[in-house]
Amino acid sequence: MHIFLIRHGESISNVGENFVKRLPDHLVPLTERGRNQAAENGKWLAEYCRKKNIDLSGARIWRSPFLRTRQTCDEFNRFLGIKDIREDITLTEQQFGLFDSITNEQRKSMYPNEYEEYVRQITNQGKFYARLPMGESPFDVAIRVHQFMGTIYRDYEKHGIDTLFIFTHGTTLRAFLLRWFHYSPEWYHEEGNPKNCWIREIDGQNDLGYINTNL
Repeated sequence: MHIFLIRHGESISNVGENFVKRLPDHLVPLTERGRNQAAENGKWLAEYCRKKNIDLSGARIWRSPFLRTRQTCDEFNRFLGIKDIREDITLTEQQFGLFDSITNEQRKSMYPNEYEEYVRQITNQGKFYARLPMGESPFDVAIRVHQFMGTIYRDYEKHGIDTLFIFTHGTTLRAFLLRWFHYSPEWYHEEGNPKNCWIREIDGQNDLGYINTNL
């Protein structure tokens, strides 16, 4: 199975604008720069697939239903031209709970006890297990991502769909890699968040890493 994992383009949360607007996470859009990133990387990826003779005629897109991933997907797909587009709620971003759309300083002042406990877990190599108050941990995200894997395995076995483009979020992308390759929680602790529109390529059981870091 050939899989491309793609993080969304730059959003208004990434540049701090949503600290003011306070949109719910599923409605956070791309910035204009984010749209341009998606278009540029989509064009690059289409050419990459052409050079590697990757047949896109039977490929499928899966995406998170969050606005920024839909927008990223649409820009990429202007060049990929994939007709089969589906969404799955298990591909959404980690739920931030009480800490959603507020600065780190606001987290400290508004929820001092919860913040102190969260930091305690993080600093004791608990990055994978630490649950955001009223939200999720990366561990929680990995559990739901594993449910999604059952869908793509069934589609492969029943319909032969073996080329996938998955538009998702930073934590979810890393959780996917952890479950697919049986990486450890320690791996997650050390693995940095991908930059906007970075693409991670998986060929069967081979992790080929991020393939467009020079753009």
